[in-house]
Amino acid sequence: MWLELQIFGFRALWSPYYLLFVLVLSFLYFMITGPWRKQGETRPETRQQVMFYIGMALLYTIKGSPIDLLSHIMFTAHMIQMALYYLLFPILIIKGIPVWIWQKVFQIRGLKSVLSLLTRPLIALLLFNGVFSIYHMPQVFDYAKSSEWAHALISTGILFTAFCMWWAVYSPLEKTDRLSPILKIGYIFANGVLITPACGLIIFAGAPIYETYSQAGAWLQAMSLCVPTDVLAGISNQLSGPAFFTPMPVLHDQQLGGIVMKVSQEIIFGFIIAQIFFSWFNRERDTIDPLPSHLQTDS
Repeated sequence: MWLELQIFGFRALWSPYYLLFVLVLSFLYFMITGPWRKQGETRPETRQQVMFYIGMALLYTIKGSPIDLLSHIMFTAHMIQMALYYLLFPILIIKGIPVWIWQKVFQIRGLKSVLSLLTRPLIALLLFNGVFSIYHMPQVFDYAKSSEWAHALISTGILFTAFCMWWAVYSPLEKTDRLSPILKIGYIFANGVLITPACGLIIFAGAPIYETYSQAGAWLQAMSLCVPTDVLAGISNQLSGPAFFTPMPVLHDQQLGGIVMKVSQEIIFGFIIAQIFFSWFNRERDTIDPLPSHLQTDS
């Protein structure tokens, strides 16, 4: 497949402009948390810096590398992209940015009340899973893939709801950290339950449901989102659809994509649940008072 992808050229495969965007974000983070810091603003810990830069590398991998191009060719690649973009990337950024920056964000006039509302656990839970499910309805999905502006706005909107959803679990601000460890575990479990219907619809569909991957015209329109117009115009007569790049039938690709999304979600959620549980368990164990010396048995 890699040789076939070369037909789209370097810009489509590696998105140099998006790489520049990610490098600018990384530079701003370095300057804001370093030379531009004011008195009282602490430099992020090494662990935080590593998480942020890993997040930036992941962002480019998701949206700038050949994975983005593949996501317009194979639904399975699209679902891998979704899992990484919405279920992993926000965690790295939330934990990588120092508390004092988040405090300033939550103090912005006009944004403070919106963030306070949308990061409430129940609202964030329903908002993310609702928007994610609606996005994968065939009519909405095909529309999003037909327009560069619609695609950018919708994917950014879902990313925002993903940040709100994860904020309930990883909030660094005491006033917005509303859930106990046990409730956080239940919250993540509820996320897994609510995302299941969308995955089930995709997995058990008896026919391809997205024109983006099954109709040549809609597919070419979707490819225009990541392939320069002049390049696509020059090779469009050579392309017959996703079958040009993969022998996998569209229906099987669609079903595999649904399975990949569900399995990826279970792995990520399972790891986070384990992390929360053992962190809580160790904290509780450390707070237990030792037995008085006269009750301890001699070794």
